[in-house]
Amino acid sequence: MIRVAQFGIVVGALGAVLTLMGLFPGMTGLDPTAGFGIMQIFTILIGFMLLILGALIYVKFTFYPYQSANLAQQIGIRLAMTGLVFAGMSGMADVLGFGSHLMSETDILLGQLQAIGIIGGFAMSSLGVLVYAVTGTPNTGQPPSDQRTSDIQTG
Repeated sequence: MIRVAQFGIVVGALGAVLTLMGLFPGMTGLDPTAGFGIMQIFTILIGFMLLILGALIYVKFTFYPYQSANLAQQIGIRLAMTGLVFAGMSGMADVLGFGSHLMSETDILLGQLQAIGIIGGFAMSSLGVLVYAVTGTPNTGQPPSDQRTSDIQTG
């Protein structure tokens, strides 16, 4: 399970790099343009999605291997995914047609309400990962108690 946890770290690191590339395109050698474009917003959203996915994979396979998620952890997963959907809808509101700017009006597609929606979605996703991490019972290295009693009865 260590390899899967390391894969989660790699996915999370890739997400962090993509998010930084979307926020600061000048770091990669690209010429920065005025305002935010569709590709910048999309890169930020994809990067944060990978960051949250990597964090969930890491927490699952580091703290809770061989255990199914309890109800509180399932709520944390759903909260993280709902935050990602909310951030995606907020960021791509103009592209999807329910934003305040029309595509032909201006090149700047990220308004204040969209930025607040993206940050709120990111915060909700981070809270979901935190809920998943703290609400489980860590694996003690022993099989669950019901499996131990069934081994004793059959043996």
